[in-house]
Amino acid sequence: MLQPLTYPGLPVTAPALLTGTELLPLRARPGGLGTWGVEAAGARRTLDDVLGALGQAPVAGRHPVLAVGSNASPGQLAHKLGRLGIPNTVPMVPVRLRGLGIGCSAHIGRAGYVATAPYARAGERRTLVVSWLDPAQLPAIDATELPNYRRVPLSGEAYGMTLPSGEPLTGASVYVSARGVLADPLTGLPRPGGGDQAALLDALLDASAPLRELLGPDAATWVRRAAADPELRARGTLLFAEEGWVLPWTDLP
Repeated sequence: MLQPLTYPGLPVTAPALLTGTELLPLRARPGGLGTWGVEAAGARRTLDDVLGALGQAPVAGRHPVLAVGSNASPGQLAHKLGRLGIPNTVPMVPVRLRGLGIGCSAHIGRAGYVATAPYARAGERRTLVVSWLDPAQLPAIDATELPNYRRVPLSGEAYGMTLPSGEPLTGASVYVSARGVLADPLTGLPRPGGGDQAALLDALLDASAPLRELLGPDAATWVRRAAADPELRARGTLLFAEEGWVLPWTDLP
């Protein structure tokens, strides 16, 4: 994330194929993702046909991965893959599901921000972006998430995953925090994630004098100092626990 206070970035809002610097619209229809139409250069072909023409893996050879943070942003996904020299051709589709809340991971990331993390929340309904990663892209994205996250499989049936075509998605993986999620000290419930990063950091600073002394006085100072110093990040992460803010929710049912 090149601008930490803009985390998590702008997610795709409609089905699309990310390829290079382009985001090509996908037209959902029954028959599976590979049969969806790709609108490009005034012509419409199936997604699998376009992937094949680009020399990339078809949908059947890809792994669906739910994004709860910046991986839902095509710009961030392209940046991550591009710096590793891996082609960034990725179908990205908003999927409806239930049972997942979005909180804040109980650690300070390398770029200085506090990232999102999923947790189980019965009755919650939301839409999240699923990216279909190929066999080279998947381990590359895994590596960018370690050691603070690990990828776990979710049942599409258990979480009610539904594609824009109305068809069920049989399952997808998601990255869960190995550090747990942050609690709101006023309620003891998970602090909501994925919103305004500056407002989140300012709220954390307001709630903790030791954190203000370490990373304050404001969000801009926090990300600048934390991004430059791994020891400050580690100390700030320890302070989350010392303040009693960490819920040890590191898995999903």
